Parts: sequence; structure tokens; C-alpha cells
Amino acid sequence: MPPKGKKGKGKKKKGSGKLAKMTEEERMLYLEQQRLAEEEFRKQREDFLSAYLQGKIGHEEKFSKLNQYKLNHQWRNIMREVKSKELKRDIEILSQTFERVVDRKESVLKSLVKDIEEADDQLSLAVRAHLQNVDRLIDIQNRRVSKLTSEYHAEKEIIREEFDSEEAYVSEQQDRDMKDLQDVLYGLEESFMEKEVDARAEFQSMRDEIKNKNNEEKHSLRILLEGKVDDYWNQFNDAKKAYNEATRDKKAMFEDYKQRDERSSNEIERQMRMLQKINSQIAAVKQKMALNSRTYDERNRMLKEEREKMMLHFQQLKAQMNKIRELQREKLTKMTLESNGALKELRRQGDKADRILKLAEMCRKLETEEEKVLPFPATSLTPEEMDDVAVALKEEPNEPLAAAMRRYQNLEEFWRRFNKVMLDKLALDKEKSVLMSENMQLRSLLKQYLDGVSVNDEILSSVNPLIVVNGRSNVNLKPPMQDPRVRPAATVTVEASLEVRSKRL
Repeated sequence: MPPKGKKGKGKKKKGSGKLAKMTEEERMLYLEQQRLAEEEFRKQREDFLSAYLQGKIGHEEKFSKLNQYKLNHQWRNIMREVKSKELKRDIEILSQTFERVVDRKESVLKSLVKDIEEADDQLSLAVRAHLQNVDRLIDIQNRRVSKLTSEYHAEKEIIREEFDSEEAYVSEQQDRDMKDLQDVLYGLEESFMEKEVDARAEFQSMRDEIKNKNNEEKHSLRILLEGKVDDYWNQFNDAKKAYNEATRDKKAMFEDYKQRDERSSNEIERQMRMLQKINSQIAAVKQKMALNSRTYDERNRMLKEEREKMMLHFQQLKAQMNKIRELQREKLTKMTLESNGALKELRRQGDKADRILKLAEMCRKLETEEEKVLPFPATSLTPEEMDDVAVALKEEPNEPLAAAMRRYQNLEEFWRRFNKVMLDKLALDKEKSVLMSENMQLRSLLKQYLDGVSVNDEILSSVNPLIVVNGRSNVNLKPPMQDPRVRPAATVTVEASLEVRSKRL
């Protein structure tokens, strides 16, 4: 490299001396020719470098495919052997597991058959007890019905006797009342007849007295007025004749009205007698009604009080029944909601259990041989700590949480296995993160290597470990600080001998 630099300097000095002897046009022509020659040389060098790199990339791809095929072939053989061994081991483990599951299923079937037999015995006992209870209830109901029937007939006879006695009493009382009313009516008629005879005698005496008095006055007046009477009589006859002639029609009407008046008087008298009779009957009936009213008012009052008591008792019973009905409805609603909630919870728990069983079946395929033989890992406690735990479990719990935890003591093995799985998961997550970081580093190195074998403006401007200028690279080869707890990433080293061998191939 240095000799080339010196030779270039000599040519430059010689060219500059030559340029000084040339004219301006010759100098421009010479510089143009020199620029074209340099451009042609640079173009040829780029074409040569590109062809060289393309050939190298083709060789690399061909040998990488060949090596990849060889590696895949070898890996297939190795993986077949490993997979066959794993399958044989899995088959043995599965056969042992199957036998263990079959034994467990047989024991479960035996226990279920025993439970079914016990359940059948309990069912027969329950059915027998139920039938006995039903027979006893039927006997009790029959006795109760017969007792109620006898009580009904007895009460019916008592009510019938009371009705007959009351009917006889009412009939007898009615007969007595009728006799009393007839006696009263007879007495009233007798007193009325006596009063009528007295009134008629008094009326006749007064009539005779008035008649005699009138006769005396008439005789005296006749003597005094006999002359005048004759005159007046003549005048009267004249006036009467004129009056009769004038009032003949009115007289006929008067006679007719008089006859009608007599008939009306007779009818009024008859109606008055009938009204008196009806009034007497009305008075008797009123008296009887008053007597019956007092009797039946007392009975109605007692019946009304009894009815009010029965209505009050009925209202109380109705309110109590409504209250009981509302309470039973609330209980039924609450029981329905709780039963629906319980069914949903049981269904959810059943789905959860099915999902757990499916996950357990899926995870059982991924278990190691050690996990299949010893499903529950050993505890990490020391014997002294185990003794302390046993003593603590024997003590009576003072807090509700401790009492609740004691009921779930049988899940200790499950939680131990669960914690082991969680630890394995955390370890796998840590290993996954380490492998991902290692993969990223390998990808970065592979990208740098592929960028190194190809040349373009982007590659020349970016960091490239294959470009060395004056013995220096633009890549920082200082190793990064690593965490001692994390496994270091794998590095890729390309040997020159392998590169030469691949070129020869």
C-alpha cells in the first residue's frame, strides 16, 4: 500500500510539471482525458469488485445450501433416534399410567357399585318409611273425617231441635197474641156499642126536647104571623110558582145530586166502618210487629254482633294468610334466586372442573418421567419445621381464617405441585428471555456478516466489521457488560481455513 502511494505522488508531480508547459486548451483536454481514464478505471474496478462479490455470494449460498442439507439429514437421523427413544419411553410410561388409571377406575367402579347398593337399601328404607307415614296419615285423616262427620250430624240435630223448639214457641206465641188481640178487639167492640147506645139515647132526648121547643115557638109564631103567613104564602106561592118554573131544571139536578149525596154518604159511612176496622187491624198488627220487632231486634243485634266478630276474625285470618302468603312468596322467590345462583355456580364449577381436567390431560403429555412417577414433589421443609407444622395443625384455631385454612389442608400436595409448576414456568420464562436476547444477537451478527459481503452506499455509511481502513474498523469491538446471573450469548467465529476450503470446493 505505501509504495502505491509514493508512485501516485511521483506521477502527480510529473503531471503537474507537464501541465505547466501546456497551454490552457491542452491542459483542459489533458485533464478531461485523465478524468475519463480515472472514471473508466473506477468503473472497471467497481464492476470487478461487484462480479467478485457476486461470485463469492453464489459460492456461499451454494455451500450453505449443501451444508444445510447435510446438517438437516444428520439432524433428521439423530432426531429420529431421539424421538423413537422418547416415544418408547412415553409408551412405557403411558402403559404404566394406563394400568394405574385402570386400577383406580376399577376401585372407583367398585366403590360406586357399593354406593349404589347402599343407595338402593336407603331408597327401599325411605320408600317403606314413606308408605308407612302415608298410611298413618290416611288413618289419621279418616278418623278426623269420621269425627267431623259425627260432629256435623250432632250439630245438625242440635240446630234442628233448636229450630223446632223455636218454631213451636213462635207458633204458640202467635196463637196467644192472636187470642189476646181477639179479646182486645171484642172488648173494643163492646165498649164501642155501649158508647153508641148512650150517644143515641142522648141524641134522641135532645132531639125530642128541641122538637117540643120548636113546636111551642112555632105555635106562638103561627098565631102571631098567621095573617102575614097568608100574605106571604100567597106571595110565596107566586114566587114559588115563578121559582119552580125558573128552577125546574136545577131542582132536577138537585134531586140527582141529593141522591148522589145519599149514596156517597152511605159509601163514606161504609168506608169509615171499613177504615175503623182496618185501623183496628193495623193497630193490632203494629202491636204484634212491635212485639216481634223487639224480639227480632234483639236477635238481629246478637246476630250482628256475631257477624261483626266473625268478620273481624275473618279479616284477621285473611291478613294473616296474606302475610303468610307474602312471606312464603318471598321465601320462594329467594329460594328460586338462590337455586338459580347455585345452579349457575355449579355449572360454572363443573365447566371449570372440565377445563381443569382437559388441561391436566394436556399437561400430562408434557410431564417428565420423574413427574409421572412422583407427581407430588418432596417438601423443602426441614424435619424440625415439619414437626412445628404438625404441632401447629394439632392446636385449635383461634381465628376464622385459620379454621377455614384447616378445611383445605388436603390441598397442600396440590399447592406444592402448583408452586413447583410456577417455579418451572418462571425459569422457562427467564430462559426464553435469555434465548430471545441471544437470538437477537445472532440475528445482528448474521446481518452484519451479510452486510459485509455486499457493498453499497448504505453499507459503506453504516457500521461494518469487514471494512478496514488503515488497519482500523468502524465497529466497536468492546464487549458489553454482562449480568453474571444470565448465560452469555453465543458468539459466531468464521475461520479463514474454512473460508479457503469452501472457496476450493
